[in-house]
Amino acid sequence: MHLRSALRAFGGIFEIDAKRTEKDQLERQINREDLWQDPKRAQELMRQRSTLQEAIAGWESLQKRLEEQALMLDLTEAEEELLVAEEIAGALTKLDRDVAQTELARMLSGPDDEKNAIMTIHAGAGGTESQDWAEMLLRMYLRWTERKGFRTQTLDILAGEEAGIKSVTVLIEGKYAYGYSKAESGVHRLIRLSPFDANNRRHTSFASVFVIPEIADDIQVVISEADLRIETFRAGGHGGQHVNVTDSAVRIIHIPTGIVVQCQNERSQHKNRASAMKVLRSRLYEIEKEKRTEKLEQYSQGKKDIAWGHQIRSYVLHPYRLIKDHRTDLEVGNVDAVLDGDLDPFIEQYLLTAR
Repeated sequence: MHLRSALRAFGGIFEIDAKRTEKDQLERQINREDLWQDPKRAQELMRQRSTLQEAIAGWESLQKRLEEQALMLDLTEAEEELLVAEEIAGALTKLDRDVAQTELARMLSGPDDEKNAIMTIHAGAGGTESQDWAEMLLRMYLRWTERKGFRTQTLDILAGEEAGIKSVTVLIEGKYAYGYSKAESGVHRLIRLSPFDANNRRHTSFASVFVIPEIADDIQVVISEADLRIETFRAGGHGGQHVNVTDSAVRIIHIPTGIVVQCQNERSQHKNRASAMKVLRSRLYEIEKEKRTEKLEQYSQGKKDIAWGHQIRSYVLHPYRLIKDHRTDLEVGNVDAVLDGDLDPFIEQYLLTAR
């Protein structure tokens, strides 16, 4: 029974009922006759439905496997079959790992998590020391992206005066590139014996990592007819007798935003409607630009001073070898592996505890 209780608890964490409700709502929108008048929105809804179907199917598969093992365990306890019990233990161990992976996938459900990422690394104060550390971080992340199967493109790089780099900006392309790499935003501290110090003294260096999702440069405003309420009325004021005796003026209400635009300058209702739609598109375009600006500002708020006290992770190479994430308290002693791109333990632990 404790296995079934664990399953129910996991189902609550996974919010499976909410996902099923969300899927039903999407189905109703997809089945609307006018959906494909807005192809872009239709494709987005279809993508969302596919994602939800995949998530629900995954949970149902876990549910079925756990119930099967619970049944087998009941039979095994009744018949005292030790060999079967060992097989069940192995199956449950694998199931536990799969549940952990499903829970991690749930953490990557933000609106931007599936997008490409733009990562910028800046060397902190300290000249050559910090610039060399920034280049070490760049190498670490490039190795990590190779492990994940992501593609990278260096958009901008500024070399250091003696060694290393002052800054670099890299585009990381791949599904969930931003969802994973956002965990690395913050200040990274390195403690080591300096290869640039003739006296071989210990130095502390800082570098910052800043990650944002890639946002398309072009903002396309697609207006669905279903989102509009169009009214016609008799124009007033100047314009001649024809304007005053026909319903040539047009008022358009954009239902989702409440924006109201109208035009009555032309004698033709068709022309007035076209002019009103231009105004509406411009208003919606400005709203989308403001949203994008606010989003970028929101990501920028996560930037910290590149100095002591703001670090998210410390990489200690001397007097001992240890890497510690200060947000999750995760410690790893295999420093070389981490600097060679083995970052998933830190990223996964952060994603699982960030909410």
